Amino acid sequence: MATTAKQDYYDLLGVSRKAAQKEIRAAYRKLARKYHPDLNPGDKSSEEKFKQVQEAYDVLSDAKKRQMYDQFGFETPGAGGMPGPGNADDVHFDFGGFDFGGGGAGGGPSFRDLFSQYFRGGGGVAEAPAHAESGSSLEYQVEITFWEAVRGTVKKLTIARLDTCTDCRGTGTVGQSQTCSACGGSGQVAQTSGRMRFNLTCTRCGGTGRIRNICRLCGGEGRVRRVDTIDVRIPAGVQTGSRIRVAGKGNAGTSGSPAGDLYIITDVQPHAYFDRRGDDLYTTVPITVSEAALGAKIEVPTIDGRSLLRVPPGTNSGQKLRLREKGVPSVRDSAKRGDQYVELQVMVPKPVDERVRELLKELEKLAPEDPRKELFDRAKA
Repeated sequence: MATTAKQDYYDLLGVSRKAAQKEIRAAYRKLARKYHPDLNPGDKSSEEKFKQVQEAYDVLSDAKKRQMYDQFGFETPGAGGMPGPGNADDVHFDFGGFDFGGGGAGGGPSFRDLFSQYFRGGGGVAEAPAHAESGSSLEYQVEITFWEAVRGTVKKLTIARLDTCTDCRGTGTVGQSQTCSACGGSGQVAQTSGRMRFNLTCTRCGGTGRIRNICRLCGGEGRVRRVDTIDVRIPAGVQTGSRIRVAGKGNAGTSGSPAGDLYIITDVQPHAYFDRRGDDLYTTVPITVSEAALGAKIEVPTIDGRSLLRVPPGTNSGQKLRLREKGVPSVRDSAKRGDQYVELQVMVPKPVDERVRELLKELEKLAPEDPRKELFDRAKA
């Protein structure tokens, strides 16, 4: 690269010799985008400029290469560590960088092969081993009835998930591994540019020196999308928003990594009579005037069937009584249950019969009472 050898790397990137790595990186990215061949098709001068910018960045972005360049420039060190043009062919810098031309003497990949991944998201190393990642978790919402939530149930669900590929068993590759033809099994390819020699990781094998055939069924992913039908046990006591974990039924991991989990989110439908609040139930039960005045034992509905409730004498409408442990089982501890609260509603008879009217008047005479006696005094307080 005669042109690059005559121009200082710092000048190429437009930064000072004391520039920090962050400044060098920002300058490189700006120039690389400006001169990238894909953005300037057919423009040879832009392509040559891109090569020069890339070469400069490769050296200045590496601390050891930069130190050697700052000390010796483009000359190779001779005896005593001083520049010695006479022995330039005997000693080479090992910069460990990239091929800045369209394919160097080492036969490795060119700058276009490597940097097309950065600018266009290309996949030039598809045959290299994939990085193992655990599978992601999935969430599904399921609607259940009040009684299914109270008693528990088993739901049959159909879910779409990424499952381990049966052809390659999750590895993404099939067949026996072979020596990489690009690097001869070393995992590296050598590039030369004038007096400098560059070593770079082989992109064909990812530096492993071995390659395997990509699985055709999964395309190298190691996973395929499948639709499964599974039975999910929903425990008693769940409510809207409860999360039920089904271990290992999420998306499969890559390269043998564990699968994620499946989470079932329950949506419980309301009941026409039982009003659920947490693990407690609230109901309303009507009683007669005589039951309220004299007291009684009445039957009330519970989730276990009929239960006896004692109504104390002198009960007012709206009074709440509690039935212990007649609520919903706790999803955290099945041995514990909530309570049921019964609100009593006194039903006043309609005086449609003359006999009823006379009895009510007689009751008023026998037990005269003004329920509003203290009302106005309380209002003035």
